[in-house]
Amino acid sequence: MSSNISGIHILAVDDEIDILETIEDALSDSIVDTAQDYETASEKIRKKRYDLAILDIMGVNGLKLLEETVARGIPTVMLTAHAVNPETLMVSIRKGAISYLPKEALVELEELLEQLIGAHKRGEPTWKLLFEKLEQYFNKRFGPDWQEADKKFWSKFTQTYQVGEGIKQRLLHDEKIKDKGI
Repeated sequence: MSSNISGIHILAVDDEIDILETIEDALSDSIVDTAQDYETASEKIRKKRYDLAILDIMGVNGLKLLEETVARGIPTVMLTAHAVNPETLMVSIRKGAISYLPKEALVELEELLEQLIGAHKRGEPTWKLLFEKLEQYFNKRFGPDWQEADKKFWSKFTQTYQVGEGIKQRLLHDEKIKDKGI
């Protein structure tokens, strides 16, 4: 069975060197470039082609970097400790991230990315996979009724596990369909 992450080129961005080292260790079968700040990461995004980006939200302007990776057609996973909240989760979805992981999930990073990238390659909703894996974590962290504040958003989201704006952002930059007039 071939690995979905073996040999792929990944950009990992975090202002904490120990987090970057953990990511590099967990993804030793991949080619991992790292950056510790927005400027370095942004330059790498412009100059190199990546198969995946893993972006911290705080400290590196991760949501701005997300816009840049999506514009370049790079599937992006948001990784955070301090910005784990429903609002940042929704912004990540809307801006086109394929997943949102708490740093507590770093111990499972290789397995989670293997499954997420596989689902992404097959055109399956990566968010459904994420919520199946981490539903208990989100409910414990945010409280059992955390989706009630934005009920309309979450109701629509859970019907398809895809949000039109996030999909639209990714499709606008997809080289395979960009010139088709869609």
